Amino acid sequence: MIPIVKVRLSEEEIEAAVEVLRSGRLVQGKKVEGFERVFAEKVGAKYAVAVSSGTAALHISYLALLEPSNEVLVPSFTHISTASMVHFAGGKPIFCDIDPRTFTLDVNSAKEKLTSKTRIIAPVHLFGNACDIDKIIEFARNNNLKIVWDACQALGTKYKGKDVGSFDDLVCYSFYPTKNMTTGEGGMITTNIQELAERCRLLRSHGQEKKYFHTSLGLNYRMTEIEAAIGLEQLKKLDKFIKKRRANARYLNEHLSQFQGITIPFTHDYVEHSFHQYCILIDLNYFRFSRDELIESLRQKGIEVAVHYPRPVHKQPIFSSDNLSLPISEEISKRILSLPVHPWLKERELASIVKAVKASIINDQ
Repeated sequence: MIPIVKVRLSEEEIEAAVEVLRSGRLVQGKKVEGFERVFAEKVGAKYAVAVSSGTAALHISYLALLEPSNEVLVPSFTHISTASMVHFAGGKPIFCDIDPRTFTLDVNSAKEKLTSKTRIIAPVHLFGNACDIDKIIEFARNNNLKIVWDACQALGTKYKGKDVGSFDDLVCYSFYPTKNMTTGEGGMITTNIQELAERCRLLRSHGQEKKYFHTSLGLNYRMTEIEAAIGLEQLKKLDKFIKKRRANARYLNEHLSQFQGITIPFTHDYVEHSFHQYCILIDLNYFRFSRDELIESLRQKGIEVAVHYPRPVHKQPIFSSDNLSLPISEEISKRILSLPVHPWLKERELASIVKAVKASIINDQ
C-alpha cells in the first residue's frame, strides 16, 4: 500500500529529543525560544510564539483579538478548528463560500456576510495553496477588520515572493505529523506586531508575566522542549521536503491532466504551493462510478487515498443550519479526492498512482 502520508524522523531528531530528556528540562525553555527565533526568521516575521497545537494557535489568536459576540468570517471548506475555536474564544463564526479553483475563501462571499459585528476575517491557505492575499488585505482594511491567517497546512507557501507567514495580523501554523514538517504535536503563531506577540505569550501560559505574577487570564498551551528540539531539526530539512512535494505534484499534474473527468489542483502563477495535500476533483457526471467506488478501486490497487473534506463545516451537526447554502463548498466536498504527495514517494510509486487512476477510469468506460 502506498500511504497517503508517511512520517519519518531521522537520527538527528531522535538525538535532539534524547538530549532534552537527559537534561530533565522538558517544558518551554531555551529550545522553545530557539525554535521561535529560527521559525520567525524562516517565514519573515518579527515574532513567533510556539504553542501546543495548530488548534491552540487559532484559539489564542482569536482570544487576542475578539470581544464577546464579535463575528468572524471563516470559509466553510476547512478543518473544523478554524470555526470551532471562534466559539471557544467567545465569538461567532460566519461561514463563507470558497473559490471553485483554489478552494480558498471567496472575498465576494465574505462581503455578503459582513455586518456591524464583524471583527475578524480568518482565511485558510488550504492544502498549501495561498488565498488571494491582496484582496483579503484590501477588504480587511476597508472594513476595519483584523486578519487571522490559518496557515496550518501552508508552511513554506509563498505569495508573490513573500512567505505567507510574514503578513499581518496573526498567522497560525500546525506541526501535526501529517504536515510539511512535524514536532509530533505543536503549533506556532507569527506576527509583526509586538503587542500581539506579548498578548499571545500571556494567553499560552496562564496570563503569567513572570513566575506567579498573573496580569490576565490564560491557558496552558505551552510547547515542550522535546517538540521544539524536534522542530529545530525538522526546520533544517523543510526546504528539501517542500521541494520534493512540489516535484511530486508536478509529476502528478503532468500525467493526470491527460485524463478527462479529472481536474488537477489549480495554482496561480504568483503562488508557490507547498502541497500539504494533492487534491483532484472528479467529474461525477462524466463517470459512471461514485467517488466511494473510485476510492475502493484505488485501494484495491494499493493506493491509499483520503477525502479532505467530505462535509463543509456549515453542514457539520454542531453547526448545521438548513437555511444556509454555500453551493461551491457543498459541491467541492462531493467531488474532491486526495492522492499521496508526501516527500518519501519514489518515482515508481508516483507511476503506480497514475497507473491505478488510469486503470480505474478505463474500467469505468
